[in-house]
Amino acid sequence: MVPRPPSPLPERLALLEGCEVKAHEPLAPLTSIRVGGPAEALVRPRTPGALVALLKWARDEGTPVTVLGGGANTLVGDGGIPGITVRLPGDLFPETAEVDGEEGRLTLGAGAAIVRLINLMRAQGLVGAEFLAGIPGTLGGAVAMNAGTKNGECFRVLEAVEVATADGVGWLTKAQVPHAYRHSELPAGGIVTRVRFRLPKGDVVASKQAMDTDLGYRKRTQPLSQPNFGSVFTNPPGDFAGRLIERVNLKGHTLGRAQVSPLHANWIVNLGGATAHDVLSLLTLMQTRVREQEGVELKPEVKRVGVF
Repeated sequence: MVPRPPSPLPERLALLEGCEVKAHEPLAPLTSIRVGGPAEALVRPRTPGALVALLKWARDEGTPVTVLGGGANTLVGDGGIPGITVRLPGDLFPETAEVDGEEGRLTLGAGAAIVRLINLMRAQGLVGAEFLAGIPGTLGGAVAMNAGTKNGECFRVLEAVEVATADGVGWLTKAQVPHAYRHSELPAGGIVTRVRFRLPKGDVVASKQAMDTDLGYRKRTQPLSQPNFGSVFTNPPGDFAGRLIERVNLKGHTLGRAQVSPLHANWIVNLGGATAHDVLSLLTLMQTRVREQEGVELKPEVKRVGVF
């Protein structure tokens, strides 16, 4: 008797309770640069318990797990993502605020957009996270890459982070999560589920003015109206990636349908119909030319996932 082949992954995952599973789901619309192939199985857990059960199942089955937040700093390969792609719903956890005396603690789900933190901060009369305003993506992604601008970074205002693994869910203090410029080291196989911020009370009018001024500057100097994933490279010590890329004459350079933005040389934009191959080829060219002509190794800020 010929043994039956194993069921496709999405069909097996559909047997798990509390998970929404979509087979071969296109991922390009879920990333800010709008490129990349499909997920073999895109899974949205409906409860924290379902997420833990999913991670345990994946560990037991030896199935790879990729986390996709807001897709703001993610380049998905044209071959898509094999295995499980997890995307946490933005409303998996309720927002909570505890304001006492001159400070407050705000707790939000990792799948919530960064703008939710800004809105809750203002509503509670708190200040201090202005530098995160206008950054796309989710709070979980902001923690994973220690997102920020020249004015500050996520871990400056973060107090604790809740992480789910195959063994359960638990909180870690900021001191328990090693972090650096545009980087954090979360537990292996862990997925951020909630984030707690500690912020002081302050002048919310001045806070809003600062955010409006910064966003206005960004609109003038960054291609926010085109599909992109923000800064492509981290700034090398004492210099700026955009300046180096401009010095090697790549500002405005196009490969396929991907272009080094004429507005900001450390941004790649999708002109419409770009592929991950176009974007990666352009990114590699930027690295190579800066290395050869300027002697500087640019480090990508963008996370690559899937098959290229």
